[in-house]
Amino acid sequence: MVNIVLPVDFGNSTDKLVDEAVQFAKLTNGKINLIHVAPSDIGFAIGDMGFQYFPEVEENEIKEELKQLNAIQERITAQGVECEHLLRQGISKDIILEYAAEKNASYIVMGSHGRSGIYDVFVGSLTKDLTKNSPVPVLVIPCHE
Repeated sequence: MVNIVLPVDFGNSTDKLVDEAVQFAKLTNGKINLIHVAPSDIGFAIGDMGFQYFPEVEENEIKEELKQLNAIQERITAQGVECEHLLRQGISKDIILEYAAEKNASYIVMGSHGRSGIYDVFVGSLTKDLTKNSPVPVLVIPCHE
């Protein structure tokens, strides 16, 4: 079976990315390993008292993201594609590459918004980082208008 790692961020392009990954999984008899990487600083805020940690904020955010992952998993399995999901906190590139290794991934499916140049300098591009560092092929889906 072909193992496909599908990172999602719940942005505007998530629906299109999931649809394309499902199509790809059907063509390759693949299983989708869905992953969302949450920032490790959820729940931290800077205020008059300096850094403060609010565990209830982190807990609520993680619960909401798990609900979204469950909904996407249900959507994928309803289309006849095997799927499991995972939520981890940390640095996206590192976590996704570790997960791909754990799952013995054949492919990583990522979206591209079509931005480049100065945007990458200030924001960075996870898709670009993964294509440079992944030992497995990265299938890039154009998600821009």
